[in-house]
Amino acid sequence: MMQQVERIMQLEQKTDELQTSLREIPQVQQLHQSVEQLKGLIPQLSNHDRQVATHEIRMAEMDLRFQMLETASYDGRLLWKIRDFSHRKRDAVQGRTVSLYSQPFYAGRFGYKMCARIYLNGDGIGRGTHMSLYFVVMKGEYDALLPWPFQHRVSLILLDQSAAKRHLKDEFFPDPNSTSFRRPENAEMNVASGCPLFVAHTVLDNPNNQYIKDDTLFIKVLVDMSNLQSV
Repeated sequence: MMQQVERIMQLEQKTDELQTSLREIPQVQQLHQSVEQLKGLIPQLSNHDRQVATHEIRMAEMDLRFQMLETASYDGRLLWKIRDFSHRKRDAVQGRTVSLYSQPFYAGRFGYKMCARIYLNGDGIGRGTHMSLYFVVMKGEYDALLPWPFQHRVSLILLDQSAAKRHLKDEFFPDPNSTSFRRPENAEMNVASGCPLFVAHTVLDNPNNQYIKDDTLFIKVLVDMSNLQSV
């Protein structure tokens, strides 16, 4: 028993001596220092990765804003191309994405900011039977200089892509007592106003009609700017 204990003690002593000798070798010392330095860099690398990810997100947001500015209309006209209609309609029926917003458009360079909102499977009394189309007044940069409530005639149009050009159109004058046309204060946009029964699904699905072609439809919105006061 005593011999085994002595043997173990001798082995431990030799192990300590070997480790001490290894530490004294310059290459091993450098390797050890490099490992310690790398360990110290790990938190910095993680933080750097987070910074890179944040930077990429900001760049993507800026790119989206530039694209919106490039495609923005300032003459009170919106032409909205909706691709993948069948897929988007299915999403609406299944409740995943019940409505879509268009890109913003403007009534003048310093005028009202607006957009369109569409429910491909209908909204309210039109749900399940019609496509609903609405007009939305958004919060803009120059609202403080504009007259309120919004009082300009709005035309909502579904474009016929056939040679017949039998466009479907509905237009209305804003109700001055409706909150939909007051200056947006606490939200980015007002409650949408428009046509819950804009067009029946039976009309869209009719093979003799070409309101949907190549799984794409076009929506046009016109705002009458004839009486628009310049800022």
